[in-house]
Amino acid sequence: MDEKTRTLTLHVRQLRGVLLKLFIAAIFIGGAIALFRFGLLPLLGKLLSLGESELAAVRRGGILLCLLLGYWGYVHFAEKRRPTELGIKPGSIALSALLGVAMIALASAVLFACGVYQLNEYRGFDSALFGVAGVILVAATLEEVVFRGVMFQALESAWGTVPALWLQSLFFSVLHIANLDSNLGTPELVVTVISGTLIGAFWTVLFVQSRNIWVVAAHHAAWNFAVLLTGLPLSGLDDWRAVAPLESSYHGPNWLSGGTVGPEDSILTVVLVAAVFTAILLWARKSRRLLPAAPQ
Repeated sequence: MDEKTRTLTLHVRQLRGVLLKLFIAAIFIGGAIALFRFGLLPLLGKLLSLGESELAAVRRGGILLCLLLGYWGYVHFAEKRRPTELGIKPGSIALSALLGVAMIALASAVLFACGVYQLNEYRGFDSALFGVAGVILVAATLEEVVFRGVMFQALESAWGTVPALWLQSLFFSVLHIANLDSNLGTPELVVTVISGTLIGAFWTVLFVQSRNIWVVAAHHAAWNFAVLLTGLPLSGLDDWRAVAPLESSYHGPNWLSGGTVGPEDSILTVVLVAAVFTAILLWARKSRRLLPAAPQ
């Protein structure tokens, strides 16, 4: 067998291993959530006579719990290791959440100051924000478990940290296109994929440095909730703007304002994320957190 054939065979075997890990993880995590969502939850709703808001709270809590149990089962039984990335680190989690708020707040504040964003009205606190915060926390944790916990680590075990970081982040970004307006033009879509890939890469390198799901989920959730509070679109979603304490509008070119996608697509946010990503990547490299490809 020549060198080219041997290399191709190795890559096929590695890809097969990655896909098998993803399939097994989907069974553990998806199965646990499905059993709760379509089995236990309706039963609890009837037995406890839960109202709509109570049922929604139980749904969010149950999905989060089953997500973690499913991931624990996958890591324990399939990967045969301890899920150390689920350890609770209060200090690091709090700092990460503050960083998430600070980053998006800085970018948004500059755009407000420049008149790109405009505050139309202060509406005050809406109690519905508690429910929205719960949804954002569960969604952020779900994405971090799936993309950083499962997909990234499966890819990293085969091809090393850096290729896995970019490949997983591109996939993360492309999947988020489903949130966008179907009438969005090609230039806007390209910008969204680039910014989404960069944000995904940032959260991945934060995971690489911390090796902790909660640290990254805290940043992710705090970032998303901070965007929501400004009254601007969140990753192309407009649904929650009605409960934001601020009613805001955006003006100017999409490359500056982010348009219907929101602050995440602004060039200012892209530059800020790129700068922080580079700093953490250099820190991770200096700390020897970057893993090489699996030996051939």
